[in-house]
Amino acid sequence: MEQAADNRFVIIGCADADKEAIARPTITYAQDAWRRLRKNPIAMASIVVLVLMVVLVIFGPLLCGWEYDYMQPTLKNLPPSAEHWFGTDMLGRDIFARVCVGGRVSLLIALVCTCVQVVVGCAYGGIMAYFGGWVDNIMMRVIEVIMSIPYLLVVIIVMMVLDNSVPSLLVALCVTSWCNTARAMRGVILQLKSSEYVMAAQSLGAPARRVILKHLIPNTIGILILNTATSIPNYIFQESTLGFLGIGLQPPNTSLGVMISLGQAAMEFYPLQLIFPAAALVLIVLAFNLLGDGLRDALDPRLKK
Repeated sequence: MEQAADNRFVIIGCADADKEAIARPTITYAQDAWRRLRKNPIAMASIVVLVLMVVLVIFGPLLCGWEYDYMQPTLKNLPPSAEHWFGTDMLGRDIFARVCVGGRVSLLIALVCTCVQVVVGCAYGGIMAYFGGWVDNIMMRVIEVIMSIPYLLVVIIVMMVLDNSVPSLLVALCVTSWCNTARAMRGVILQLKSSEYVMAAQSLGAPARRVILKHLIPNTIGILILNTATSIPNYIFQESTLGFLGIGLQPPNTSLGVMISLGQAAMEFYPLQLIFPAAALVLIVLAFNLLGDGLRDALDPRLKK
């Protein structure tokens, strides 16, 4: 009787193989961050603008057909035209080609300084936090001494000892730039050091180098990406400020800061010579800042939706 009663009920709706299936596939942290970044239209628009700007600063002089340092005294201070898209400056040089090359120099300086800041700051902060004790105390005192020196004074001394060239400016900007990154990495790694997977690696006899490079540094990638996205526009702005003040690069070298300084001298009669490099600087810095905000929202686990 019980067997006959059970036969009256038939399970329908799903097969046995589908009972163990996961309705939503698992995704990695990077995939989840990219998914949320794509939903941010402002961040995606910033990526498009930055890609276009990078292409322009690399291939711009080839498109216009003029060298950035080619002088034409008979064609000076011309307005924009089909031959000179942004016009010419007081020496007859094509402004469009100079904006492209100046943007290239500013971006190169920012990228190199950011790489040095991330690499040195990450390594220094990781060693400081992992070993702790007297090692941490001594290394922190070194950072405090370096950060107590005025930044502008360091730049002036370096540029006076060396010269007003791109390598000298890189050295001047990188002397103290890594300190804040090292302090931030120290705080993050101090939290990660007490994690179970780190303690397990230490219990299994993993050397300090492997623990730092394999377990600690990879888990700070999100913070490093944010640090990179925010540092690049800061370096571009610093280079432009130094060039405008006459402390950074000097003619015949060019950058956005140098062009803004030269354009400021002719602003009263030829304002476009200032507007074009200033607009390029604002556009690049704004795009990086908006991208940094988007990356912060995408990489923050507390903002998951």
